[in-house]
Amino acid sequence: VQLVESGGGLVQPGGSLTLSCAASGLPFSKYDMAWFRQAPGKGREFVAWIGFSTYYGHAVRGRFTISRDNAKNALYLQMNNVQSEESATYSCAASSPMGLTTQEKDYDYWGQGTQITVSA
Repeated sequence: VQLVESGGGLVQPGGSLTLSCAASGLPFSKYDMAWFRQAPGKGREFVAWIGFSTYYGHAVRGRFTISRDNAKNALYLQMNNVQSEESATYSCAASSPMGLTTQEKDYDYWGQGTQITVSA
């Protein structure tokens, strides 16, 4: 199984960015997917989940949108109005469908992450 994130980089505060996660080696459409992020010196934080519906962490609700294209085995995260405190490594993760979960331990596969730096 491979999950490979892309789309990270430098973005200005208030700007937008779209992350992608390419999945292979698993029946992608049968897995729930999520985005997490980890800032330097901090623990991993849940960002968004997509399964039978979508769910967002409180900090990103209304600004980020998670979506997927099962035909392309791809997961996306559209990020709008990003803030400097959201600089982090963003990782996608896959779990066998169990319903909504924001817990790292419930995810079976992880990507290596893509770095986002929010700075003027």
